[in-house]
Amino acid sequence: MLADSLSRYIREQYPMTHRMAHCDIDPGYSKTTYRELTDLGIGGALLPESCGGFGGSGFDIALVFEELGRGLTLEPFLASAVMSANLLNDISPDTHQDLITALSDGTKTAALACYEPDERYALNRVNCVASCSNGDWILNGRKSHVINGDSADYLIVSARSSESPDSETGVSLYLIDTANCSGLSRQNYPTVDGYRGCNVTLNNVTPTALLGHAGEGYATLEKTVARGVLALCAEALGAMQVCKEMTVEYLQTRKQFGVAIGKFQVLQHRTVDALIEIEQARSAVINAAGHLDADRAHREKHIAAAKNLIGRSARLLAEESIQMHGGIAMTWEYNLSHYAKRLIMIDHLLGDTDYHLQRFMRFSALTPAETT
Repeated sequence: MLADSLSRYIREQYPMTHRMAHCDIDPGYSKTTYRELTDLGIGGALLPESCGGFGGSGFDIALVFEELGRGLTLEPFLASAVMSANLLNDISPDTHQDLITALSDGTKTAALACYEPDERYALNRVNCVASCSNGDWILNGRKSHVINGDSADYLIVSARSSESPDSETGVSLYLIDTANCSGLSRQNYPTVDGYRGCNVTLNNVTPTALLGHAGEGYATLEKTVARGVLALCAEALGAMQVCKEMTVEYLQTRKQFGVAIGKFQVLQHRTVDALIEIEQARSAVINAAGHLDADRAHREKHIAAAKNLIGRSARLLAEESIQMHGGIAMTWEYNLSHYAKRLIMIDHLLGDTDYHLQRFMRFSALTPAETT
């Protein structure tokens, strides 16, 4: 029922003109649309019952984001609900229940700042320093490509409170209220696919709260990013289906030599290849969703496999769709170009194909004893 309601809303209330009208104005999405989508129950579907939601499983996330991908929606469900709200619930649901509720119903937004310049996608390579003096934490460092961080009311920041710069232990998580924070600066920028991000500089910033125990944030952070990767894979699946549908319609209507170009066998073969890629992607998303709550080794292996396959399949489908359309597919006015940009960008979010191939090999090589 939720999928049907969301699909109908996007089909009737979220045309590409609506999206383009909000790409270039702050905050980069429609707050009205965001509240309307949360009123449909999207926020609740992305969170477990323990914190007031009614979903939160891998399949709930996949269902919602497949539909959001079909609409190419700009609203910050990935950063705010899937990653930030679930992270708060994993660590301390009772302490931050009011904020979790606000993130779920769209009255507040949050973003996860877990990557740093020159460190690519490695969550354990944290050079941002957290020092404690007289019981007060002070943060200094930089964070890069914070998804929807430019307009977020709160930031969740990873910082190193102990151990060496690349250790998985010693990573702590901190909550920052951006409205009441001195020493915090954000360099905002648009991305090629019409979304927003920012780089964050922390100069003697006093966080609002330490989340959980100092030095024990890595495991929670890793699972949070796994949720985000699953959401991106499902979003890509939805966008891939739209690209396929647009391409098939074009092949059936565009004529050359007096016949529809869809009659040409070589284009039929390429369309079948695209369909196979979509079905492989769907299987990968289902597999990743089913393993989201598994132990770390199995979860990370299947999440990495899905992201690697989606990255390759989505790029191939985008390129094939553009080539079969011809020059029109590259124009700003034609919707396919925006879907193609988003598909390419998804490959670079939360780890690209190369990074996740390495993670797949790493976790596949573990012995049964090492996985427990």
